[in-house]
Amino acid sequence: MFDFSTQLASSLLPNPIVTASGCAGSGKELAQFFPLQELGAIVTKSIMLNPRSGRATPRMAETPSGMLNSIGLQGPGIDHFLENDIPWLQSQDARIIVSIAGETVDDYGVLARRVRALSNVVGVEVNISCPNVENRGMVFSCHPDTARAAIENVRRNIGGDLPILAKLSPDVTDIVAIAREVMDAGADGLALINTVLGMVIDINTMKPKLAQKTGGLSGPAIRPIAVRAIYQVHAALPKAPIIGMGGVASGSDALELVLAGASAISVGTATFGNPTAVIKVRDELQELLIQRGFDNFSDAVGFAHRLGS
Repeated sequence: MFDFSTQLASSLLPNPIVTASGCAGSGKELAQFFPLQELGAIVTKSIMLNPRSGRATPRMAETPSGMLNSIGLQGPGIDHFLENDIPWLQSQDARIIVSIAGETVDDYGVLARRVRALSNVVGVEVNISCPNVENRGMVFSCHPDTARAAIENVRRNIGGDLPILAKLSPDVTDIVAIAREVMDAGADGLALINTVLGMVIDINTMKPKLAQKTGGLSGPAIRPIAVRAIYQVHAALPKAPIIGMGGVASGSDALELVLAGASAISVGTATFGNPTAVIKVRDELQELLIQRGFDNFSDAVGFAHRLGS
């Protein structure tokens, strides 16, 4: 019998398919279509200390192979999240990866303390791909020092065995260097990749389509970037579990990231067009692995590295 389970540090998931933060809220929309426990885990939208209304509209734009978003981490804040979203997810018996995001290094520590003892939580995704207001808006994960500081603060505050998964931006010169830094700082694994900074201009108005001009590009267009980043990081840090994401819409897309080194797969943008995309990806990936002679999922992780050039 095929073993589809995967290990993310101290957490064992029954299958490697999870949602991508920001694309399914806290799962209520998807729960209309399938039981949430059928997934490896639900990754919540990145939650911050205080409620945020997000950025001005328009803040989404379609592109030929994906979409741009400049939502701005809109959300209800940690108090509302703990009072409403977490109890609902627990009632669904879902495995939960809580995504947290901060404006300052201290924010990450406070958030870590608030979520560390919650039941059903199998990991904390630390979204350091957002601006650091203490450092002129620099994205935390774009500089080794700020990336390390955020993860160290989470590590000091999280306690116990709850895995810390650092979510990194691909908009850096050397993603391997950043990955090393956060793993040395106490991360248990990585989430690769976040969106790629992009921009579109309306040729009729001759102005940027997004109110904030730039936004995060997601969807099939960024999958080759994700494959490259995952491959490079797995080659350098083969023992670091990686949740791979970026343009996955089918089992073959997921398999490419797994062969590059991903131990789990996040599905995001694809769910906007097909709410059951996560189930489709899960079933297709399992079938592809069986067809290729694998007895268990873990043997396929990073397999491209073992075949050489």
